[in-house]
Amino acid sequence: MVGMTLSEKLLSRSAGKPLRAGDIGICKVDYAMGTDGSVPMALDYFSAMGGTRVFAAEQLLFALDHYAPAPSPKSAMLQVRIRRFAADHGITVFDVGAGIGHQIVVEQAYARPGRVLVGADSHAVTYGAANCFATGIGSSDLAGVMMTGEVWLKVPASIKVNLTGRLREGASAKDLALSLARKLGSDGAAYQALEFHGDGVATLDFDDRLVVANMSVEMGAKNAVFAADAVTFDYLSARLAGGACASALARCVEAALYADPDAVYASEITVVLDEVEPCVALPHQVDQVVPVAQVSGTPVQMVYLGTCTGGRVKDFREALDVLMRHGGPAPGVQLVVTPASREIMESLARGGELADFLAMGAIVVTPGCGSCCGTGGAIPADGVNVISTANRNFKGRMGNATANIFLASPRVCAASAVAGHIIDPRALDDRAQPPKSDSPMPAQP
Repeated sequence: MVGMTLSEKLLSRSAGKPLRAGDIGICKVDYAMGTDGSVPMALDYFSAMGGTRVFAAEQLLFALDHYAPAPSPKSAMLQVRIRRFAADHGITVFDVGAGIGHQIVVEQAYARPGRVLVGADSHAVTYGAANCFATGIGSSDLAGVMMTGEVWLKVPASIKVNLTGRLREGASAKDLALSLARKLGSDGAAYQALEFHGDGVATLDFDDRLVVANMSVEMGAKNAVFAADAVTFDYLSARLAGGACASALARCVEAALYADPDAVYASEITVVLDEVEPCVALPHQVDQVVPVAQVSGTPVQMVYLGTCTGGRVKDFREALDVLMRHGGPAPGVQLVVTPASREIMESLARGGELADFLAMGAIVVTPGCGSCCGTGGAIPADGVNVISTANRNFKGRMGNATANIFLASPRVCAASAVAGHIIDPRALDDRAQPPKSDSPMPAQP
């Protein structure tokens, strides 16, 4: 019999029987995450299905991240309902201000090799960076998991993505993700898994992998998954605190799964990382991706740094490097900073980066999803051009259907803030250099 892909192996282990692409399995869920945007409806379903007690409270995680802080009495009361239900059943809650649920799931090492995680939010695919099967589900499915601890899943066929080489200076994981979106299209991976292979994988750090996995859903993917390697285990080692760290890490190593050499893939593509250039997704489609130079000069009035795609410490430091070297944002540009979690915000505060952002007039928003999805935080005005480190730029995504959202890397966003228009950071650096003289230097006396 031919070998198995990573997704086939992960779901087979969870279902307790061999599964192949196209099979439907009843899979045991290690963790299920819901947000204040999806849990209230899940509670309605839970009640309608006759639920009285959850199957396993320790498997459930509720994140109050979409309305953080609550922008209205209605959303505040929805959060009260969630807190009460969680308290009654012993469910872990990441409360307002803790940050984006996806980021916390990763930070607290719920996402580990060999596990199956689901989230009632499409960007749960992010966790696949940790060698687990992770996918988004609906509120009714979340209610089912709450009642049974299981979920039915159709095993996706897999696309083998071969990464070769290394990202050149100035290019980022966001540029890689956008390049993949351009190559595959918004539905080119519909109900398929993206499985990453090749020597280029080892050159991506864990944050890079989170970005790529996160944006796989923008190509229609059911999930994205990386094999476990030294990068994975180094990240988990730093996250598994206390005396049990060594044994927990050993279990992660033991649980890690790898695709068979003769696994069958639906298709195969290759991305040469050295050829990835800074790029921008144009309004209002994530896969409408062009080189930065093609839209250079397009004015921007808001620059948004944050989200579960671009709101980690590395992202802010890259953006701040550009901003500090070139004098901060141009007059008339609103700079919005939203750390993905409280841990990240505290790290930025300790390192002085948060003070630097504040000193240049940035608006710092409570960690969460609000500004990204338009449920709170900073909402753009009519007709405003926004360049953002987020993962989506659909019309109305940030709460105003007349705004235009461009997606780019932290460095491109920061450079655009400085210039007041979209620009490649390398062009900004070139502009800052003193002009070269054709005349020889005068002789020294």
